[in-house]
Amino acid sequence: MSSTEKKNYLLPIIVMIFLFAMVSFVTNLASPMGDILKNQFNVPNWMGTLGVFANFIAYAVMGYPAGNLLQKLGYKKTALIAIAIGFIGVGIQTLSGTLGSFEVYLLGAFVAGFSMCLLNTVVNPMLNKLGGGGNKGNQLIQIGGSFNSLAGTAVIILTGILIPEGIKNAQISNVFPLMFAALAIFAFAFIVIALTTIPENEKQQQISSANDKYSPLSFRHFIFGAIGIFVYVGVEVGVPNVLNKWLQNPDLDILQLKGLGSAEAIAGSVTATYWMMMLVGRLLGAAIGSKVSAKSMLIVASVVGLILTLAAMFAPTNIMVNLPVFKNDANGLFGLANVPINAALLVFVGLCTSVMWGGIFNLAVEGLGKYTEKASGIFMVMVCGGGILPLLQNGIVDMTGGIGYLTSYWVIVVGLAYLLYYALVGCKNVNKDIPVK
Repeated sequence: MSSTEKKNYLLPIIVMIFLFAMVSFVTNLASPMGDILKNQFNVPNWMGTLGVFANFIAYAVMGYPAGNLLQKLGYKKTALIAIAIGFIGVGIQTLSGTLGSFEVYLLGAFVAGFSMCLLNTVVNPMLNKLGGGGNKGNQLIQIGGSFNSLAGTAVIILTGILIPEGIKNAQISNVFPLMFAALAIFAFAFIVIALTTIPENEKQQQISSANDKYSPLSFRHFIFGAIGIFVYVGVEVGVPNVLNKWLQNPDLDILQLKGLGSAEAIAGSVTATYWMMMLVGRLLGAAIGSKVSAKSMLIVASVVGLILTLAAMFAPTNIMVNLPVFKNDANGLFGLANVPINAALLVFVGLCTSVMWGGIFNLAVEGLGKYTEKASGIFMVMVCGGGILPLLQNGIVDMTGGIGYLTSYWVIVVGLAYLLYYALVGCKNVNKDIPVK
């Protein structure tokens, strides 16, 4: 790609990165919303997570159709449709606060999930394409991921500011400013995308790929990569999910508080710090993405992640360390928390998971040519792993009588081992005989 092309593509790149951040802003809003609704409507814990679950299920339902839509309509029209659906979804969630209806909120979360799936389907292949694939394409995805993490962290900070009296006393109306901000973001993005020239594939290329006998599933390295995305999202979500539950379990008293402190608050701080580590990792990945291959990055991340997870599983739980954590309370954004060394090790797994999405996507679509758009839709279906692997982990905890939190991390170990296999062997394109132009 020439320097002229890079200059011409600067605005589309900025727009795609902006959309990457939007995905995280809206998706991560579902978690604090779930906690608010759980207390406001006095529903069980599992019902408080239904908003997040609705987002993931929307990926499973919409992922493949999203790829077909992208192939048929192109990047710009698909993005505009996604933004319009997102506006409707967030609008329904806002309406649930006015109506005081838990069911209306879930409907809004599901509709918003459709939007997030469509946006992800557009953003990832577009950034990879604008970067010309290879290391540069991976670097752009890592930069987009950095803004994605930044937006997700901003939601946590803003929620804490808007709910000064604590989550137990919060009402949906407390976070209306966030809902209105999301609506404004969607409206602004729609205008920007509508006025922006987005490079598209040639129509002939789109038609030929829709009518020939091959598909993304004809490529072995893509199939392994799609499985890798399923595993990765499950690992990314499962690590902090079970960690949070383990630390705040009152029967185990892992934090050795003896009833003298808030285990829930500390657990939340530690979990938020995991997501902060993902932000740091993605910034580092963006900085070195043009010099380090996606394969090398995924190998290192998988190996280090395995070491950290295994060390956390077998380290004595009575060894306590002071961990700098993201607290966002009256005393400031950051502070120290006395936690088991196992928790500290698991927090740093966030540095590893941070760069995996871009690496897997980059390797899986390498050499797919005209099949890339449909491949992106299949990827979005596999994002549902974020709702399935954590469920498996929690099932293991239940099977062990509610004490096998660390034992459940064998699911994470197996997942990371698979990602290492993919980086070393599974990512090789052995189907180069298939025409992709």
